Amino acid sequence: MFQNLVKFKSKDPQNSAVSQLKEERRQRFRILVCLDGSAESLEGVRFASEIKPSHDCDIILLYVRSIDQGMRSGGLQIRLARENMLDWGIELPGLRYLKEGLEILVDENELETSWTSSSSHTDSWGDPLGDNKVEYRHSDGRTIVLKMKTAPDPASGILDQYELGPYNLIIMGAPRGWKDELRAFFGAPVAQKVATLSPCSVLLSRKGVNADMQDGEGHLICVNGSEHSLDAMRREAVFAHNSGYPITLFTVVKEKKQLLGAEKMLQEFEEKLKKMGIKIRDKDVGIGNPVEEIVKKGGEYSLIAVAASSKKWYQRFFVTGVAFNVMASCKTTVLNIR
Repeated sequence: MFQNLVKFKSKDPQNSAVSQLKEERRQRFRILVCLDGSAESLEGVRFASEIKPSHDCDIILLYVRSIDQGMRSGGLQIRLARENMLDWGIELPGLRYLKEGLEILVDENELETSWTSSSSHTDSWGDPLGDNKVEYRHSDGRTIVLKMKTAPDPASGILDQYELGPYNLIIMGAPRGWKDELRAFFGAPVAQKVATLSPCSVLLSRKGVNADMQDGEGHLICVNGSEHSLDAMRREAVFAHNSGYPITLFTVVKEKKQLLGAEKMLQEFEEKLKKMGIKIRDKDVGIGNPVEEIVKKGGEYSLIAVAASSKKWYQRFFVTGVAFNVMASCKTTVLNIR
């Protein structure tokens, strides 16, 4: 019966088109950058501009607006929902943020001469403006999308956008505060909710700490010996290597007697990366509480990469792991790898 259902669905042209689009997107490196007007979120755009692992890279700039916000704040007519949103001017705050992000990613002259654009609208939540986007395509295959999305709240809008993806990485500005476990489920900041519930890796950017790679200390990749950690290390090392950042491997042990084993593990990890053509600048072992040691060590780096907890989403709210607590405690940019 299930097989028959699958066969029936495959005959639906719309269903097939959606499936084909998602399959095509899975072959690309897709980055969702969430904007809210903060300096931290714009720093996330700058970070995305440095990634560009290949021409198979799509960067989607997203602003989530509350339902019917456009009619209250801009006095726009319903007909505008059918028009190119870049013709609206900058009355809506979200549109202004998206334009600022676009200016970081590509020069205006290059945008006019080397990129083609198209716009589209989708009805959403009965809102007069709905969802709107402008898509820019470069001849080399790169894509930049400006997306203004309607949702009951920002966190649900961002997670819903992931389902329309998929995405390899979500970038957000780090929140000003971080709720403890007891209050996180109902009152957590947007970035904390997304970092908890997102199926993909999440980067929380912080303004003023992403030093230039020539002056900074590069990327600190934290490992613990697990297969999940090893896989995360490989993926982050490829990204750091392709972006030109020096790499330091770091692990933490509880007691001095574990130092020898930890050093041996880091040596083995370094050898694995060498086989991939990736050089390590340094290796180090901390002794003590993993979160405290990573936060202390990470202050010297432009980015800390930690493997996400393998717990289910509802467990992450109440039984937080090292990665989650590092995101909460750090003053630098943190990449939580899933």
